[in-house]
Amino acid sequence: MNHERSSALFHQAKAAIPGGVNSPVRAFKSVGADPLFIKKASGSHIYDEDGNDFIDYVGSWGPMIVGHCHPDILKAVQETMTSGASFGAPTERETILANMVIDAVPSIEMVRMVSSGTEATMSAIRLARGFTGRDKIIKFSGCYHGHSDSLLVKAGSGAATFGVPDSPGVPADFAKHTLTAEFNSLESVRGLVASNRDAIACIIIEPVAGNMGTVPPREGFLEGLREICTNEGIILIFDEVMSGFRVAYGGMQELTGVTPDMTTLGKIIGGGLPVGAFGGKREIMEKLSPSGGVYQAGTLSGNPLAMSAGIATLNILKQPGFYAALETKSRAVAEGIAKGAKDAGYPIYSTRIGSMFCAFFCKGDVIDWPTASQCDTRAFAKYFLGMLDEGVYLAPSQFETAFVSAAHSDADIEKTIAAAAKCFKLIA
Repeated sequence: MNHERSSALFHQAKAAIPGGVNSPVRAFKSVGADPLFIKKASGSHIYDEDGNDFIDYVGSWGPMIVGHCHPDILKAVQETMTSGASFGAPTERETILANMVIDAVPSIEMVRMVSSGTEATMSAIRLARGFTGRDKIIKFSGCYHGHSDSLLVKAGSGAATFGVPDSPGVPADFAKHTLTAEFNSLESVRGLVASNRDAIACIIIEPVAGNMGTVPPREGFLEGLREICTNEGIILIFDEVMSGFRVAYGGMQELTGVTPDMTTLGKIIGGGLPVGAFGGKREIMEKLSPSGGVYQAGTLSGNPLAMSAGIATLNILKQPGFYAALETKSRAVAEGIAKGAKDAGYPIYSTRIGSMFCAFFCKGDVIDWPTASQCDTRAFAKYFLGMLDEGVYLAPSQFETAFVSAAHSDADIEKTIAAAAKCFKLIA
């Protein structure tokens, strides 16, 4: 498959953009290749600058749940654009989308629109600190919540140690307020809480981890977090930027029945345009400026184009049978890939929740970051490049989630399963 133009464009980009990309994982470094430069997309397919056609399981990293260029979303954005792209002033669309989010997500009684998932999580943590009067937070190893300073932190030598910066430019004195627990381990959380009594403002978690592959919560884990937070006066934040409106209309909290105090959202609620949101209990949200003293602002927050795209998308998702049909497609592709690996005698661990799935290149179960990090990333790179040659576009990292859209056809799924079976035989 020819990638000459993409390679030439990447070479040009590296002279003007650090690393040649505007978000690191796009660079394909972990799979040892140059990135594809995409020219257009339609439905479940994307097309690169060399004219190659791929079945897309990245979906712009999650937002494209109804597929690319859905006519209802295109119409909404085009009609809005004729009235103006941005005003920096309130519009009715903001309230319409806010009420749709409030109606859908169990934890949200009020919501603030922002421009990215990073902005949403950063602001939610600031609000939790302001509401509780506490400084420390708990996050989980392997969970990604954007690139704000307090969240670019990994665990030290033990689960109870203070956080250390995971990136240059993050002051150690600031990072020490971030404590890191292990996903699916209530004991690691209890230990941190016991040693930092009355000092923890919030626990933030992806209720299904989507940034170390797709790692579901074990039975009782989220329920245990809810109990700990309730007992200790800690704000529980579900980062549903990825899982919100993806695994169910009301996100993981609808599926599990576990209701956090606050929720962060993004991706799907913008229909492919830049957007984020954070919301929660009214008593917490009313501490936010201008109602309260916790400051947050943004020129493009509630941008009319993003609001229109989000409204159009959620109206599609509300149609009867949407998630049932998506579940059928997702199960077929995930189980088909897993069967191809088994038939080839190649060990993988397959996970899926709704339309999020992952094939881990390892023999054992993946339940947290230590087990995920044992995967054979070289074998994954061979698989990724093989799938690319077969016309299937996956995320260029073992530690990312694949996404199925409503636009994926039976033919797309059959081709994907056949391609995977072929690739597993080659690397077995």
